[in-house]
Order: sequence, then C-alpha cells, then structure tokens
Amino acid sequence: MVVARTGKGSSPSYVKLAANGELLRRAQVALEHLAACDLCARYCRVDREVTLGGCRTGLRARVASFGAHHGEEDPLRGWGGSGTIFFALCNLRCQYCQNYDVSQYPVGREVEPPELAAIMLDLQAAGCHNINLVSPSHVVAQILQALVIAADAGLRLPLVYNSGGYDSPEALALLEGVIDIYMPDMKYSDRLTARSLSKIGNYPAINQAAVHEMHRQVGDLVLDERGIAQRGLLVRHLVLPESLAGTEAVVQFLADGISPNTYLNLMEQYRPAYRAGQHPPLDRPVSRAEYQAAVALAEASGLRRLDSRRSLSWR
Repeated sequence: MVVARTGKGSSPSYVKLAANGELLRRAQVALEHLAACDLCARYCRVDREVTLGGCRTGLRARVASFGAHHGEEDPLRGWGGSGTIFFALCNLRCQYCQNYDVSQYPVGREVEPPELAAIMLDLQAAGCHNINLVSPSHVVAQILQALVIAADAGLRLPLVYNSGGYDSPEALALLEGVIDIYMPDMKYSDRLTARSLSKIGNYPAINQAAVHEMHRQVGDLVLDERGIAQRGLLVRHLVLPESLAGTEAVVQFLADGISPNTYLNLMEQYRPAYRAGQHPPLDRPVSRAEYQAAVALAEASGLRRLDSRRSLSWR
C-alpha cells in the first residue's frame, strides 16, 4: 500500500476560513440556497422553510445519534474513535439500506446550530480523531451554520464528509476548503440499476462528477505519522450479489479517472435489509467468491490502496 504522510497536528481546512470570515459567508450563502434548494443532486428547488423536498428535511437538521465510532476504517477510527454524527433521513431511497431505520424515517430530533456545534465540541473533548458527518448531503447549510460556532469555540478536528455520493456541484463549491476528508459511496456504475435500487437514475453520472470534484479539492488520502487521516479522498463501494453494483466499472473509473492511489474500502458486509427481499438477488448475502472476484478486479485495475480489514465470517 502506498501511504502519504504528514506531520502531526496540521490545522484543518476550515480554521483559516473561520478566521478571515469566509466560513460565515459560506454559511450565509448556503442558507440562501435553501429558498430554492439545490444543495443535493435531486434539485427539488423547494423553499425548505415551507416545503419539504425529497430529503424530507426542513430548516433544521435532525440528528439520530452521535458518539465515538470504533468500526470505521482504520485511518479514521485510530484508537480514539471517529466522532460520528448520524443525520436522519437521506436524499436516496436505497431499497436494501443497511441503516434504513435512520435513513428512511425521521428518528432522533431536530437541533439548532448551537446544539449541533456543541455536539462537535463534545466529540473533540471525548478524544475523537475527527468529526464524521454521516449522510450530510441534505443538511450542508445547517452543518456550515454550526461549524461557524464550533470553530469560534475551538473546534480543530478534521471534518469527514461521509455521503452517499449523490452531491451537487453547488454544495461542493460551498464546501471547498471546509471539508478535509471526503468519504463518498460509489454505489453503481449503471443508471438502470441505480433507478431500480435507489430510485435515482442519474446517480452514476452525478456520482462520478462529485467524486472527481472531491478529489480535485483534497487529493489522495494523507495520513499523519500515527496513521490517522488528515486530508484527502476515501471511497466506499459496497459489493452486491451478482455484480449489481458494477464493481469493475467503478474501480476502473477510480484508477483511470481519479488516481491509482485512491484509498478504497471495498465493503464485504452486504446482508439483506429493508426491502431487499423484493429485489432478487439482493435477498441473499454476498458470497465469498463474489467478494474475492471484486477484490481481484480492484487489484487488476491498478488501485494500490485497498482497505485491508476482513471482519466477516463467511457462510
């Protein structure tokens, strides 16, 4: 594995923006976008003060849970855990979602920016290595509002943007220089599969454009001397039964169109959930042979930084 490293304690990207007032300006501009929302690639164009769009979220972010997460990739979790904030609801409709109880239902509670900022600061005080924003695409404006407050109060952890990969260029432009680590999914390479399984037919094109822009902003993943991620792109791809996710095209895109040094977590943990039983072959787990074939494709494409954890007992 090729590993880029930097010294311990480099400042996260948003600190400079907070100091010169640019972060506050971005937060204000993001709020203006909510009047005809284009902050995810659904482009609902609704006024979220009066109407809920496809994300079913208004002006306040809904937090399902938060805490130190020790199950993320090694460069994120380290020994102190990744400081995850799980936002309820989602801009996708994945029929097999492993976290459907959070992504498809309004669990948790709505929070104002000062409370969201306090959560970030609490995670920092708990010794987490980063602030991991899980399913953030529909609450970009709310995150920026909270970050202004948190940065002013001393937040100094890298920000992880942990998204489903269906992100608009408008949102990503607002996040440039704010997000340190982008961690998008690349779910599919085929639009018909995306339409069937996530109800978004243009997912592959939007997703590839988003990943390209994310990499332009932050580059390949950089670790400090402790092995903790500080900046860069980390991609997740969930292997599905019978190659439904289009793994071969995804890994080739990353190797040729992004970088052979892209850090890729080729995820093996697919199990039927939510409405998967209505969409064979998603009604069964991924087999060992299917997963090994996916790994072979990634290696053959030239990708050199594959997350190495293997946590499941194959049946």
